[in-house]
Amino acid sequence: MDLEKITNFRELGGYRNKNEQMVKKGLLYRSGQLFDLDREQKYFIAKTVGIRHVIDMRGADEREQFPDTILPGILYTTLDILKDATTNDASLGQMITEQGDVQGNMLATYEQLALSDSAQAGYHAFIENLLKAPEPTVFHCFAGKDRTGVGAAIILKLLEVPDQTIMEDYLLTNQERKTANQTILADLKKRGVPETQLQTIAVALKVDSAYLERYFQVIDTKFGSFDQYVREGLQLTADHVDRFQGLYLQG
Repeated sequence: MDLEKITNFRELGGYRNKNEQMVKKGLLYRSGQLFDLDREQKYFIAKTVGIRHVIDMRGADEREQFPDTILPGILYTTLDILKDATTNDASLGQMITEQGDVQGNMLATYEQLALSDSAQAGYHAFIENLLKAPEPTVFHCFAGKDRTGVGAAIILKLLEVPDQTIMEDYLLTNQERKTANQTILADLKKRGVPETQLQTIAVALKVDSAYLERYFQVIDTKFGSFDQYVREGLQLTADHVDRFQGLYLQG
């Protein structure tokens, strides 16, 4: 099975934390959107991987335009992470229409991923969903890079995976999305999008270490530490964290 056919699909299992415990394999997966899956992709999701829960972090407009392929026996949950954000460059539509300083806009989006009410409530619900039952779950947004990237970083941070490993997983998106991004840009070029705008979109389709660093910097400034953000921002208790680690760590 060619995993590149499902853009940016990969698992978090296998990473080691600071205590040399391993994130359990076969449970936590991240991905780009699961729109218009073909027969092989459906088989991969439902049978090869055995996904039982899909968590969609996109907005209503994105879900309407590119709905997830619904497969029997799989639970689908929607969490609009940036619903009330004042800045949101995480959707393809925003990338196409947004002008100006794309990197500045993306940094502002990551501030919203840390501070907006919908992001804090959404990531709280995200962890609560993962606490209900340790079953094969995939979470995604449009590209699987920003809302999903922060979701993955929160998971790995809660599991005490080193910051360097968290950043490496985050940046892996640029490699995983290379072909898909080229396809998007080629299609937009055919539709007459100007070259200067294509260059802007090309930047917006990638992740940058500065983005995730900004997310954690904002947390440190606002809350003092990630642990305090977990307690005050995400409203997760020490018991939540202990149970999460018990469910998703081994060794």
